[in-house]
Amino acid sequence: MNNRRSNKSLFRLLFLCIGILGLHAGIFSQSPAPAPLPVNVAEHELDSKLMARPMPYRVVLPKSYAAEKDRKYPVIYLLHGLTGRFRNWTDLTKLPAYAEGHEFIIVTPEGANGWYTDSHTKPEEKYESYIIKELIPEVEKKYRAIGTRGGRAIAGLSMGGYGALKFGLKYPEMFSLAGSFSGALGAASISADGRSTASIRSIAEVFGPADSETRAANDIFKMVREATPEKVKAMPFLYVDCGNEDFLIQNNRDFVALLAEKKIPHEYRQLPGAHNWPYWDKQVREFLRVAEGFLTTK
Repeated sequence: MNNRRSNKSLFRLLFLCIGILGLHAGIFSQSPAPAPLPVNVAEHELDSKLMARPMPYRVVLPKSYAAEKDRKYPVIYLLHGLTGRFRNWTDLTKLPAYAEGHEFIIVTPEGANGWYTDSHTKPEEKYESYIIKELIPEVEKKYRAIGTRGGRAIAGLSMGGYGALKFGLKYPEMFSLAGSFSGALGAASISADGRSTASIRSIAEVFGPADSETRAANDIFKMVREATPEKVKAMPFLYVDCGNEDFLIQNNRDFVALLAEKKIPHEYRQLPGAHNWPYWDKQVREFLRVAEGFLTTK
């Protein structure tokens, strides 16, 4: 009970901070003029039936992809944060350059401010179902992807960190590795309490009222607390990192403590840095190295 009260107070502070950060991130993530895409980056649109509109995404290909025509590759899905867009990872980090040192296909989907969840209040906003049921099959059809659990990983920053860990926990048969950088991991348990920042509004729209089934079904703390030994055994490896100066640090510590309590295989790194692109640029590069140890090449 004490832990719940402290988490509630912490989350109030954290998401007031996110409201301020969201404005900053929205400004910071706007690119000046569209630059030519690097040669290993492609941009596509998927005509989504679930979302009832075209959904854009980018793909970063390994250096060997064009030459090795018979080869299949593992895929990493990278999710952006709140107020972000699918282009952020390729525009605001050196991801295309980092990818040249690895044999992965990397996909950056559009998640808008949808928390990678099927919205409680807007039936047409089905970001979870879209990624799982449409985007992943589309990528595996369009590209020479290894379409097995061992050939898939998912990771993300902030809102995307929450989304990636949630996908790993809800769909353990699909991913061998799930990673979070500066994750907003308690999102599904935040209540509005009369506040009206952009981030709080997005949470209320997606997850609904405090007692909604959508919140219960998407609360990753609850998923971990209630995991049976059989479920724990089936889970992918979870990678979590957060900067020492990040306002979400305690949220991440609490989640990792729960992982340790449940004996869920994971790695936690607490590093110098804040909730910003210089930190995520370093950590996405490191995550690609980590993924080498988990993704199959066959």
